[in-house]
Amino acid sequence: VQLQASGGGLVQAGGSLRLSCAASGRAFSSYTMGWFRQAPGKEREFVAVISWRSRNTVYAESVKGRFTISRDNAKNTVSLQLNSLKPEDTAVYYCAASPYYSDYESSRKYDYWGQGTQVTVSS
Repeated sequence: VQLQASGGGLVQAGGSLRLSCAASGRAFSSYTMGWFRQAPGKEREFVAVISWRSRNTVYAESVKGRFTISRDNAKNTVSLQLNSLKPEDTAVYYCAASPYYSDYESSRKYDYWGQGTQVTVSS
């Protein structure tokens, strides 16, 4: 599976962005898809995950109620809607694919990664 993330940009606090991740490969629909982010000087952290049939979604506490993850298996895409953005959301955002749903918060469980897209939130 190859992943291509897009949709990042510069936005003011309180604004919104929609990140997209396009996947190639026929097995996309069988993968758990996650979003992670990494701010300068910090470790990569879990943001959100969605199971292969979209029945399960989980969010980091820091983004719960503001971010929404979704996927379209027919189009091989996964999206992350970012609302009510805060300066602390500034980071490079990565989409990732895992054959497992367990331990979804661990980046080590993900076999495939997109190249990342920069989100910058100004105060």
